Amino acid sequence: VVAFESARGRRKLVTSVDKANVLESSRLWREVVTGVADRYPDVRLEHQLVDSCAMRLVSDPGSFDVLLAGNLFGDILSDLGPAVAGTIGIAPSANINPEREHPSMFEPVHGSAPDIAGRGIANPIGQIWSGAMMLEHLGHPDAARAIEGAIEAVVRDRSVLTPDMGGDASTAALGEAIAAAVPEV
Repeated sequence: VVAFESARGRRKLVTSVDKANVLESSRLWREVVTGVADRYPDVRLEHQLVDSCAMRLVSDPGSFDVLLAGNLFGDILSDLGPAVAGTIGIAPSANINPEREHPSMFEPVHGSAPDIAGRGIANPIGQIWSGAMMLEHLGHPDAARAIEGAIEAVVRDRSVLTPDMGGDASTAALGEAIAAAVPEV
């Protein structure tokens, strides 16, 4: 339901990712997703096998709108997508409880990056953008857009970027640049 509701506010396309050619559980996944899609006639649903989805994500990432996948395939694709863009450090993520019965969790796709811990070179964009997603989820869309706009402005300027983005700025410097670019909301 969340994928289809999200797609309604975007380009109205949900790509459901599975491995229905070899996994019985993926056949059930397709059946359930198709049943949900029936309630959203204004949103187009396409099914794609995970391997061909990965190839398409590399060769034509703009052809997607909302990707819907279970945890296993979603975890793999959520690492691949930002890597195609140049760095996994920019990608936000969320585990959202749509019913709001339990807390949702917002974190960068890359996790804690223990291999570079304490070196001051981690890209903070994924975490900052995750915070913007949390603000959106909590009902503060203007604040979320302000943070997203600040991220875009700093990345577009290119003068303060971490090494994974071709710069030499520290984690703190990039975070501070983004914070300074957030307009009053």
